[in-house]
Amino acid sequence: MQQARARDRRARILDAALRVFSRRGYHGASVDEIADESGTSKGGLYFHFPGKQALFLALLDWAAGELRRRVEAAMALHQDPVARADAALLAVMRSFAAHRDLARLFMVEALGAGREFHERLLAINDEFTGIIQGLLDEAVAAGVIEPVDTRIAARAWFGAVNAVVTDWILSERPGPLEAAYEDLRPLLARSVGASYTLGQEAASG
Repeated sequence: MQQARARDRRARILDAALRVFSRRGYHGASVDEIADESGTSKGGLYFHFPGKQALFLALLDWAAGELRRRVEAAMALHQDPVARADAALLAVMRSFAAHRDLARLFMVEALGAGREFHERLLAINDEFTGIIQGLLDEAVAAGVIEPVDTRIAARAWFGAVNAVVTDWILSERPGPLEAAYEDLRPLLARSVGASYTLGQEAASG
C-alpha cells in the first residue's frame, strides 16, 4: 500500500512537472511551483527527486520510455523491415502530435537546458536511430532495398522527422503533423531505393 502511494505521488509530480515546464520552460520553472501544482510538499517532492534537474531528466526518461513502447507496438504489426521502420517513425509522429507540450519539452526545451540534458537527448536519439538502422540492415540483407550506408540513412531518416516535428512545434499555426509525414514518406523511400510506396503496409496496420 505504501509503495503504491509512493508510485502515485511520483506520477503526480511528473504530471505536474510536465505542465509547469510546458508553461514556464526549464529555466523559468521552479520546484516550489511544481510542488504546489502536484499537491505535494516540497519535502515530498525532494524525497522522489533531488532537484529540478533530476526531475526534468526523469521526465525525459519517462517520455522516451513511452515513445519506445509505442514504437515497438507499431513495429510488431509488420513483417517487412522497411514497413517496420516506417511504422516506427509514424508512431513517433503520432505520439508527438497527441502531446504537443511533451514534444516541445523533448525537442526544444531539453536542448537549451544544459549539457547533461543535451547529452541525454543525444543518447535517446541514438537509441531510436539505432532501431531504424537495424531495420534498414535487415532490408539490405533481404534485398528489399539497394545497398546503402544504413548508419547515415538512419540518421537522415530520424533527422528529417526531428526537423519536421521541430518546425511543427515552433509554428504559430501548425497543421496536422501526420500530414507532414505523408509528404516526407516518398523522400525517405527514394533515399534507400525502396521498391514500393512507403507507408502502404504501415497504413493498413
